[in-house]
Amino acid sequence: MRQKVKVTVVVENTASGEGMIPEHGICFWIEIGSTKVIFDTGQGGALPNNARILGVSLEQTEFVVLSHGHYDHTGGLKAVLQLSQNPKVYAHQAAFQPKFACNEYGQSRAIGMPSMNEKSVRKLAGDVIFTTKPTQIADCLFVTGEIPRVTEFEDTGGPFFMDERCIKSDPLLDDQALFFESSRGIVVLLGCAHAGVINTLLYIQQLTHGKPIHAVMGGMHLLSASRKRMNNTIKYLVRINPDLLGPAHCTGRAATAELWEAFSQKCFPCSVGTSIEFD
Repeated sequence: MRQKVKVTVVVENTASGEGMIPEHGICFWIEIGSTKVIFDTGQGGALPNNARILGVSLEQTEFVVLSHGHYDHTGGLKAVLQLSQNPKVYAHQAAFQPKFACNEYGQSRAIGMPSMNEKSVRKLAGDVIFTTKPTQIADCLFVTGEIPRVTEFEDTGGPFFMDERCIKSDPLLDDQALFFESSRGIVVLLGCAHAGVINTLLYIQQLTHGKPIHAVMGGMHLLSASRKRMNNTIKYLVRINPDLLGPAHCTGRAATAELWEAFSQKCFPCSVGTSIEFD
């Protein structure tokens, strides 16, 4: 018998509920029966407050999954590990590597995991599992591992580098997504989709043998997307035909508005406090 899966947005760029704090980042709280999973942790500032108001008991966290190693997805990791009892951490090994962004003037800034590294995570976690390949987290929940880059119109979405001098480009191989099967099809949770939202969905369809996509929610990193990329993204989404679409975080305002216009009957707000139960 398939268990119900409840997904709650705890951190996101927007918040509408009383007392909620918006923050550039994302964090999903996933409940599968008695199993509690956290997917990304935001920057860390909003997580404790929003979790308390939403009734999310971070102390019960059994599994932590990181979509990639950027600060706005890993900043709350230390707090979660300190509060919970030795949860297992699932991440690509590259998530722990140095990461930088470069602006138009050639100035760099560190955007990797703040205040933690692999060694310090291992001290607080029950185990650290590297996810290069698709990996089962709990019951019906899977993480993709590395996502093949097959489309010609998608890229990582920005000037990301592995060194402070911004010479060695970061391919963000650590980018990964979560997915599970519901009665209506596959549900996909995105961190930032640096591998490309379409690459991600095509890969998940491959992994699930072509099962229909029911819902897609999270960051799609389209805030600097070209006209060509947006056109192709919409074209592929029409073809993939998800029932529900919740663009959030790094999707960008313009791209989010365009997605809402193209899929007005499918889109829903994916802000702090949004909670959906899938059976």
